[in-house]
Amino acid sequence: MSKLEILYSEVLTELGEDITREGLLDTPKRAAKAMQFLTSGYDANLEEVVNGAVFTSDNDEMVAVQGIEFYSLCEHHVLPFIGRCHIGYLPNGKVLGLSKFARIVDLFARRLQIQENMTKQIAEAIEEVTGCRGVGVIMEAQHMCMMMRGVQKQNSMMRTSVMKGDFRNNAATRSEFMRLVGM
Repeated sequence: MSKLEILYSEVLTELGEDITREGLLDTPKRAAKAMQFLTSGYDANLEEVVNGAVFTSDNDEMVAVQGIEFYSLCEHHVLPFIGRCHIGYLPNGKVLGLSKFARIVDLFARRLQIQENMTKQIAEAIEEVTGCRGVGVIMEAQHMCMMMRGVQKQNSMMRTSVMKGDFRNNAATRSEFMRLVGM
Protein backbone atom coordinates (compact mmCIF):
# COMPACT_ATOMS: atom_id res chain seq x y z
CA MET A 1 0.00 0.00 0.00
CA SER A 2 1.43 3.39 -1.00
CA LYS A 3 1.77 6.24 1.45
CA LEU A 4 -0.96 8.13 -0.38
CA GLU A 5 -3.30 5.11 -0.06
CA ILE A 6 -2.58 4.96 3.66
CA LEU A 7 -3.36 8.65 4.01
CA TYR A 8 -6.68 8.24 2.17
CA SER A 9 -7.52 5.33 4.49
CA GLU A 10 -6.81 7.57 7.46
CA VAL A 11 -8.98 10.39 6.06
CA LEU A 12 -11.90 8.01 5.45
CA THR A 13 -11.55 6.58 8.94
CA GLU A 14 -11.37 10.08 10.45
CA LEU A 15 -14.61 10.94 8.62
CA GLY A 16 -16.29 8.03 10.43
CA GLU A 17 -16.25 5.52 7.59
CA ASP A 18 -15.57 1.82 7.89
CA ILE A 19 -12.82 1.22 5.34
CA THR A 20 -13.43 -2.53 5.54
CA ARG A 21 -16.95 -2.28 4.11
CA GLU A 22 -17.38 -3.58 0.57
CA GLY A 23 -17.87 -0.22 -1.15
CA LEU A 24 -14.71 1.26 0.36
CA LEU A 25 -12.31 -1.68 0.13
CA ASP A 26 -10.44 -0.28 -2.87
CA THR A 27 -11.32 3.39 -2.42
CA PRO A 28 -7.96 4.46 -0.93
CA LYS A 29 -6.18 2.85 -3.89
CA ARG A 30 -8.54 4.42 -6.44
CA ALA A 31 -8.42 7.83 -4.75
CA ALA A 32 -4.61 7.78 -4.66
CA LYS A 33 -4.47 6.86 -8.35
CA ALA A 34 -6.98 9.60 -9.22
CA MET A 35 -5.05 12.23 -7.25
CA GLN A 36 -1.80 11.23 -8.94
CA PHE A 37 -3.45 11.74 -12.34
CA LEU A 38 -5.13 15.01 -11.35
CA THR A 39 -1.75 16.39 -10.23
CA SER A 40 0.37 14.86 -13.00
CA GLY A 41 1.41 18.35 -14.11
CA TYR A 42 4.08 18.26 -11.41
CA ASP A 43 5.78 15.37 -13.23
CA ALA A 44 5.85 17.09 -16.65
CA ASN A 45 7.75 20.03 -18.05
CA LEU A 46 7.24 22.45 -20.90
CA GLU A 47 9.98 21.02 -23.12
CA GLU A 48 8.52 17.49 -22.89
CA VAL A 49 4.99 18.74 -23.55
CA VAL A 50 5.96 20.78 -26.62
CA ASN A 51 8.19 17.96 -27.89
CA GLY A 52 9.75 20.04 -30.66
CA ALA A 53 6.43 20.99 -32.28
CA VAL A 54 7.49 24.59 -33.01
CA PHE A 55 7.67 25.23 -36.74
CA THR A 56 9.09 27.97 -38.94
CA SER A 57 6.38 30.08 -40.55
CA ASP A 58 6.15 33.42 -42.31
CA ASN A 59 2.63 33.94 -40.92
CA ASP A 60 2.53 37.11 -38.84
CA GLU A 61 -1.25 37.23 -38.39
CA MET A 62 -3.10 36.29 -35.22
CA VAL A 63 -3.63 32.65 -34.37
CA ALA A 64 -6.44 31.92 -31.91
CA VAL A 65 -7.50 28.68 -30.27
CA GLN A 66 -10.86 28.83 -28.55
CA GLY A 67 -12.59 26.63 -26.00
CA ILE A 68 -9.83 24.36 -24.69
CA GLU A 69 -11.53 22.44 -21.88
CA PHE A 70 -9.67 22.11 -18.61
CA TYR A 71 -10.18 21.02 -15.06
CA SER A 72 -7.97 21.74 -12.12
CA LEU A 73 -7.99 21.58 -8.34
CA CYS A 74 -8.01 24.75 -6.28
CA GLU A 75 -5.06 24.94 -3.95
CA HIS A 76 -7.21 26.31 -1.12
CA HIS A 77 -9.83 23.55 -0.81
CA VAL A 78 -8.58 20.83 -3.22
CA LEU A 79 -11.93 21.03 -5.00
CA PRO A 80 -12.30 21.10 -8.78
CA PHE A 81 -12.66 24.11 -10.97
CA ILE A 82 -13.70 23.44 -14.54
CA GLY A 83 -13.77 25.67 -17.58
CA ARG A 84 -12.42 26.75 -20.93
CA CYS A 85 -9.25 28.47 -22.03
CA HIS A 86 -8.92 30.76 -25.06
CA ILE A 87 -5.47 31.56 -26.43
CA GLY A 88 -4.28 33.93 -29.13
CA TYR A 89 -0.78 34.84 -30.26
CA LEU A 90 1.05 36.78 -32.95
CA PRO A 91 3.75 34.59 -34.48
CA ASN A 92 7.25 35.95 -34.92
CA GLY A 93 8.72 33.42 -37.36
CA LYS A 94 7.52 30.36 -35.41
CA VAL A 95 4.15 28.65 -34.89
CA LEU A 96 3.17 26.03 -32.34
CA GLY A 97 1.51 22.72 -33.23
CA LEU A 98 -2.21 22.94 -32.50
CA SER A 99 -2.45 20.09 -29.97
CA LYS A 100 0.35 21.66 -27.93
CA PHE A 101 -1.96 24.45 -26.77
CA ALA A 102 -4.18 21.89 -25.04
CA ARG A 103 -1.14 20.09 -23.64
CA ILE A 104 0.25 23.34 -22.22
CA VAL A 105 -3.12 24.10 -20.60
CA ASP A 106 -3.14 20.61 -19.05
CA LEU A 107 0.46 20.96 -17.87
CA PHE A 108 -0.57 23.79 -15.58
CA ALA A 109 -4.16 22.69 -14.87
CA ARG A 110 -3.01 19.35 -13.49
CA ARG A 111 -1.51 20.95 -10.41
CA LEU A 112 -3.01 22.52 -7.32
CA GLN A 113 -3.78 25.98 -8.67
CA ILE A 114 -5.51 29.27 -8.55
CA GLN A 115 -6.98 30.42 -11.84
CA GLU A 116 -5.17 33.76 -11.78
CA ASN A 117 -1.74 32.12 -11.66
CA MET A 118 -2.61 29.43 -14.18
CA THR A 119 -3.66 32.06 -16.75
CA LYS A 120 -0.30 33.79 -16.40
CA GLN A 121 1.66 30.52 -16.52
CA ILE A 122 0.01 29.51 -19.79
CA ALA A 123 0.69 32.92 -21.39
CA GLU A 124 4.33 32.86 -20.29
CA ALA A 125 4.81 29.30 -21.57
CA ILE A 126 3.46 30.15 -25.03
CA GLU A 127 5.58 33.28 -25.15
CA GLU A 128 8.65 31.26 -24.15
CA VAL A 129 8.29 28.46 -26.69
CA THR A 130 7.22 30.57 -29.68
CA GLY A 131 9.05 33.87 -29.15
CA CYS A 132 5.80 35.49 -30.31
CA ARG A 133 5.18 39.24 -30.58
CA GLY A 134 2.29 38.96 -28.18
CA VAL A 135 -0.02 36.51 -26.49
CA GLY A 136 -3.44 36.67 -24.87
CA VAL A 137 -5.00 34.06 -22.60
CA ILE A 138 -8.55 34.19 -21.25
CA MET A 139 -9.83 31.54 -18.86
CA GLU A 140 -13.38 31.12 -17.63
CA ALA A 141 -14.28 28.57 -14.98
CA GLN A 142 -16.78 27.46 -12.43
CA HIS A 143 -15.28 26.74 -9.04
CA MET A 144 -16.73 23.94 -6.92
CA CYS A 145 -15.35 25.61 -3.77
CA MET A 146 -17.82 28.44 -4.47
CA MET A 147 -20.65 26.17 -5.63
CA MET A 148 -20.54 23.20 -3.24
CA ARG A 149 -19.57 24.89 0.02
CA GLY A 150 -19.34 28.36 1.52
CA VAL A 151 -21.60 30.78 -0.36
CA GLN A 152 -23.01 28.03 -2.65
CA LYS A 153 -23.48 30.20 -5.74
CA GLN A 154 -24.36 27.87 -8.60
CA ASN A 155 -24.20 30.28 -11.53
CA SER A 156 -21.00 32.14 -10.81
CA MET A 157 -18.23 32.18 -13.39
CA MET A 158 -14.71 33.50 -12.91
CA ARG A 159 -12.88 35.03 -15.87
CA THR A 160 -9.19 35.86 -15.89
CA SER A 161 -7.00 37.25 -18.61
CA VAL A 162 -3.35 37.88 -19.27
CA MET A 163 -2.27 40.01 -22.22
CA LYS A 164 1.41 40.28 -23.11
CA GLY A 165 3.35 42.11 -25.82
CA ASP A 166 1.17 43.44 -28.65
CA PHE A 167 -1.96 42.09 -26.94
CA ARG A 168 -1.27 44.39 -24.01
CA ASN A 169 0.11 47.39 -25.89
CA ASN A 170 -2.16 47.51 -28.95
CA ALA A 171 -5.90 48.05 -28.45
CA ALA A 172 -6.74 46.86 -31.98
CA THR A 173 -4.90 43.56 -31.43
CA ARG A 174 -6.64 43.03 -28.11
CA SER A 175 -10.03 43.81 -29.68
CA GLU A 176 -9.43 41.40 -32.56
CA PHE A 177 -8.58 38.63 -30.08
CA MET A 178 -11.65 39.35 -27.98
CA ARG A 179 -13.84 39.20 -31.10
CA LEU A 180 -12.28 35.95 -32.31
CA VAL A 181 -12.95 34.19 -29.00
CA GLY A 182 -16.43 35.65 -28.59
CA MET A 183 -15.79 37.97 -25.66
